[in-house]
Amino acid sequence: MKYYSTNDKSKNNLVSFETAVMQGLAADGGLFMPVEIPKFKNGFIESLENKSLQEIGFEVAEKFVDGEISSGDLQNIISNAINFPAPLFNLSDNLSVLELFHGPTLAFKDFGARFMAKTMGHFVSKENRELNILVATSGDTGSAVAYGFYDTPGINVFILYPKGKVSLIQEMQLTTLDKNITALEIDGTFDDCQRLVKTAFVDDEINKKINLSSANSINIARLLPQSFYYIEAFKQIPDKKLSSIIS
Repeated sequence: MKYYSTNDKSKNNLVSFETAVMQGLAADGGLFMPVEIPKFKNGFIESLENKSLQEIGFEVAEKFVDGEISSGDLQNIISNAINFPAPLFNLSDNLSVLELFHGPTLAFKDFGARFMAKTMGHFVSKENRELNILVATSGDTGSAVAYGFYDTPGINVFILYPKGKVSLIQEMQLTTLDKNITALEIDGTFDDCQRLVKTAFVDDEINKKINLSSANSINIARLLPQSFYYIEAFKQIPDKKLSSIIS
């Protein structure tokens, strides 16, 4: 599977999954997207009842990773990253809600942040240089990223958050971790934080000196695992009419 920048309409400058993940944002300022959306094998939908969330995640992820991470390593990444459930809670016969607050920071972003952290940790372990993660947050993203990357060898995380515009508990989650996590309070809004991050990524001088990547939702490794729980939710729906869906 190759990835292209959304600013490259010709799709001539394709990159690998590893490059898309580790670079975060394309050099032209675009987002990395897969050149195609892969299809599941026949019988995947019917077999969901017998699969765990982690097994579902593996079958989805391997299509986008496309052999760049061994099956064993990918299974370990997913089992270590997504080690909490996503239960479907029935409110009535026709209404259910998917609970996505069972991760360590009580946010749905734990799915993406933890998968991305483990994946980047896997890739950076093969290199002889440090990776610096730069992320803007309005609260929950920063917390999930901080806890996901905490104490990951070879990776430093710098979190920009707007002064006075995050909840007390989120600020405590951001600012009470040590080691490789640094939280920076910015006198401005979230948009100001995001602007600083994007400016850094397209600054050639900065990128020559520092190995930068992003942990915001602009990174494909954040987007991909947040698709796992939609399939998990479907699996838990009682009395599914598979015939109408498959056809």
